Amino acid sequence: MADPARAARLAQRIKVVVAEALRKSVKDDRAEAITVTDARVTNDLQHATVYYTVFGDSAAQEGAREVLDAKKGVLRREVGRNLTIRLTPTLEFVADEVPVNASHVEDLLRQARAHDEEVAKLAEGAQPAGDADPYRKPEDHDGAEHESEYDDVDVDIDAE
Repeated sequence: MADPARAARLAQRIKVVVAEALRKSVKDDRAEAITVTDARVTNDLQHATVYYTVFGDSAAQEGAREVLDAKKGVLRREVGRNLTIRLTPTLEFVADEVPVNASHVEDLLRQARAHDEEVAKLAEGAQPAGDADPYRKPEDHDGAEHESEYDDVDVDIDAE
């Protein structure tokens, strides 16, 4: 079992090799829209998961998936040629959902900003509902502060 640092270095190298192979070795127009975003390798260096995104609509994404499935052997051969390890890892291609999730988060943030602006407009001329100082203070009827009932009690600490 390899150490995780070696697996991470190997994953970065696989990412570069697969991107180069898609550009040079795969002779399909649908492969031009594919961008390799990340790669992960198991600690035993036997399996690699390559994450990719596709520029375009759902038809382009489907075409990219078909190209990657069809050319998986060619890409694995290129990875094997460019790596100096005993066994070439198997490749699995997964569509990266980070851009989709990021756009969803951006939409949510945009909606939150719009709601905040609405609340700020409503709060512009608003007055507090109650006294300026909402906390109760004990006061006598004549307005003097109330003395505690224990203030006039003398306590003899030395008494037994």
